[in-house]
Amino acid sequence: MVATSTRMAIVGAGNMGEALLKGWLAKGVVQPEDVSVAEALPQRRTYIANTYQVDVHASIEQVVQGAQVVVIVVKPNQATQVLPEIKAPLDPKALVISIVTGLSLQQLQKELGRQIAVLRAMPNTPCLVGASASGLSPGRNVTPEQEALALELFQAVGIAFILDEHLLDAVTGLSGSGPAYVYLIIEAMAAGGVHAGLPANVAKALAAQTVLGAASMVLNGNEHPAVLREKVTTPAGTTASGLLVMEEAGVRAALMQAVLSATQRARELRECS
Repeated sequence: MVATSTRMAIVGAGNMGEALLKGWLAKGVVQPEDVSVAEALPQRRTYIANTYQVDVHASIEQVVQGAQVVVIVVKPNQATQVLPEIKAPLDPKALVISIVTGLSLQQLQKELGRQIAVLRAMPNTPCLVGASASGLSPGRNVTPEQEALALELFQAVGIAFILDEHLLDAVTGLSGSGPAYVYLIIEAMAAGGVHAGLPANVAKALAAQTVLGAASMVLNGNEHPAVLREKVTTPAGTTASGLLVMEEAGVRAALMQAVLSATQRARELRECS
């Protein structure tokens, strides 16, 4: 369990920053009094402070000073401005966790110092409900204890895997962008239900619960998704008819290509940064 005395700084309180903060507080792995948040927007600072009862400041230096874990959650185009502000007050023994898409471990080391322990993480927004899927890649200075701490933080809000850095682009394309793919699927399934005569609220709930249930069957069992699909597909039945339409429309290929395209875009962002 993360020590309650561990001081954490979160730089950036956008959607992902808030999602992680909310998830960690809900799971009790960090305490409000041990968290400081740096946020540029005044209205956002007020909201985060009032909602989560944590210290929130405009000054990155004020937040990072004395922190044992620093989590960077800013947009890629903000990173070049933020990193120098983090470096000045940074404790040399601190663990820096970056959730900046495309920002490599090598770049982090260059900007923050060769001796600093840096770790890249790619979670997704379902950490808000304790259902995130994350890939973590530690730099060479990260100790086993720091790696275990980072793994605990992200496992507290879902599942997490330690991976080689070159695989984080694929994590971005699959689980980082993946919730948007699933939302589109739920939206489309619900729309189909409405066209079939169901009330909109019922169709949405049925579609979302169906996705949740199917995902739980995959995660909680040992069978491949293809085997589970076959089990609910009766020859010449309703499911077989629906699957035929999906195959003819190229849904399978489109989802595969979406992951590959998002992976390539993540690679491009990394190479351009």
